[in-house]
Amino acid sequence: MNRRILVAALALALAGGAAAADMFNGRDFSGWELRTEPAAAIDSVFNVQPGGVIAASGSPLGFLATKASYRNYKLHVEWRWPGKTGNGGVLLHISDGPLDRVWPLSQQVQTKFGAVGDLLPMAGASFAEPLTGDKPALKAHIAPASEKPAGEWNAADIVSRDGVIEVTINGVLQNRISGAAPREGRIGFQLEGTPYELRAVTVTPLD
Repeated sequence: MNRRILVAALALALAGGAAAADMFNGRDFSGWELRTEPAAAIDSVFNVQPGGVIAASGSPLGFLATKASYRNYKLHVEWRWPGKTGNGGVLLHISDGPLDRVWPLSQQVQTKFGAVGDLLPMAGASFAEPLTGDKPALKAHIAPASEKPAGEWNAADIVSRDGVIEVTINGVLQNRISGAAPREGRIGFQLEGTPYELRAVTVTPLD
């Protein structure tokens, strides 16, 4: 075996053996499905831009979700507001169950400007830590805001393992919960009225 390949393989094994996989294929939305109110076609709401950037119109209200389910993983997401800042979220562990308006049973990592890193149990989901507020009830981020202004790319690194979820925003640990229920499911992105862009969306299995 080529020495360079051998060294790379050894490094991968020492790091845990799993490589990050792109969640978007850069061409279309195979492996994803859209749920909105009113119903809309994926290509009318999301489109692939040059360089693999995914542009979202922000409406109608709803969410884009993987068809595959995930448990114990590291999710990397980069997003920005190309115009005005607004509201959005990354949905973890989307599961079947009653909806809260258009929102599914899931754990939401908030990307709303001014609240990035807040964690919200959606539509009957739960976790062990206490919630504050009631519209909505949530666990607020724990460090000073680390989000970037409109036009600049933000990065979220989310680690989910056996019901523990840790959220790091632009290199700053912003939240941690335990006892998450559900602790596995589909991954998705909210539409809450404001256009945004995604890139470099990858998932790395931890099992």
